[in-house]
Amino acid sequence: MTDDRATGFQRARSAEQREIRKQAILDAATQLLGEMPVSEISLRELSRRVGLSKTNVVRYFETREAVFFELLNRSLARWIEELSAELAATDASSADIASSADIASSADIASSADRASSAVVTDTLARSLARRPLLCDLFSALGSELERNISADAAREFKLAHVRLLRELAELLRRHIAGLTPDTARELVSLAVVYTAGLWPFAHPSDAVAEAQRDPGLIDTKVDFPAMLGRALHLAVTGLLRSR
Repeated sequence: MTDDRATGFQRARSAEQREIRKQAILDAATQLLGEMPVSEISLRELSRRVGLSKTNVVRYFETREAVFFELLNRSLARWIEELSAELAATDASSADIASSADIASSADIASSADRASSAVVTDTLARSLARRPLLCDLFSALGSELERNISADAAREFKLAHVRLLRELAELLRRHIAGLTPDTARELVSLAVVYTAGLWPFAHPSDAVAEAQRDPGLIDTKVDFPAMLGRALHLAVTGLLRSR
């Protein structure tokens, strides 16, 4: 069994040192996720990768699920920050698309502008997510894997932080899609998470399935993640705006 002395780690005695240890564990989890699915990563494997005993890892995260919850929320917070800049760059594109439309009345102008804006935003969101496989992997594992073996207290702690981040994302989308209310924006974010969790595994099949899909008869079963997610989100926005 490894211990802190054997691996060069010393017990963290300050908040800064504890954060360094936690980040080392999260970095190890990130590396493992690049090599295998969440379901195959045990706390023992994680401990071995980071160079600590399982007991020492538990000082910072009581379960392997707690590690991935923390990694998910940190990744989500970082993505929201980056997405804000990406969406800011779409504003000009939305205006150009709307102004080039062949429209006849002021009502049509407003409607066309809204549709153009939401299409650009949802496409940007989908492509942004597609560039973040770690976040998509964790969204995909959340309901089926990570939330199945935790205590109520652990679930509450994770979800309170997670909900705050999702509300921040909802407010960001409201700033870029005209007509969304706080409720419909939160619903859109919930759908984005569900769509991502559902589509991501199908867009990244096993080697056997990927080989089978080379058959011309199965070509339509391939999932283009950003294209399908972007379209699904645009249709969701259209429906939510009409539901007002």
